[in-house]
Amino acid sequence: MALDALKSALPDYAKDLKLNLGSVIGNNEKLTQQQLWGTVLATAIASRSPIALRELEPEAKAQLSPEAYTAAKAAAAVMAMNNVYYRTRHLLSDPEYGNLRAGLRMNVIGNPGVEKVDFELWSLAVSAINGCGMCLDSHEQVLRKAGVDREVVQEAFKIAAVVQAVGTTLDAEATLSA
Repeated sequence: MALDALKSALPDYAKDLKLNLGSVIGNNEKLTQQQLWGTVLATAIASRSPIALRELEPEAKAQLSPEAYTAAKAAAAVMAMNNVYYRTRHLLSDPEYGNLRAGLRMNVIGNPGVEKVDFELWSLAVSAINGCGMCLDSHEQVLRKAGVDREVVQEAFKIAAVVQAVGTTLDAEATLSA
């Protein structure tokens, strides 16, 4: 199983990551299977870690419908663009950029091919990795208006945090041992 391989690959100094990987993915009871594995796949892509993606993608693909698998990848793709755009717009001191039309295609957000709540959850998790406060607020508000509990939202960004940390650690170890 991918989780066992990742846990085994982590160095002793990252014991907390081993434990967290098991709890946020292996023993997650707050998310549906689709929410869980879509979040795992989208955040593995967003982590930019070849090791994390290579280990987590097969299990995600096995757990997700073809539509959900594609939608999770689409969430990672569109948020990679949106997070840069909206984070930059927010960070610029000139507020007039907020009045300009983005002019960027993001049709998948309106029609992701899966339940809107799941896609929003995946988008939020990717935004957590990419550090876009505007996107985090926007997706969290949509989720909360749809009746999603804060605990469920928190699970998504906990997964993002752990997947990002695992990918960073394993990539660093691979580089140091090369």
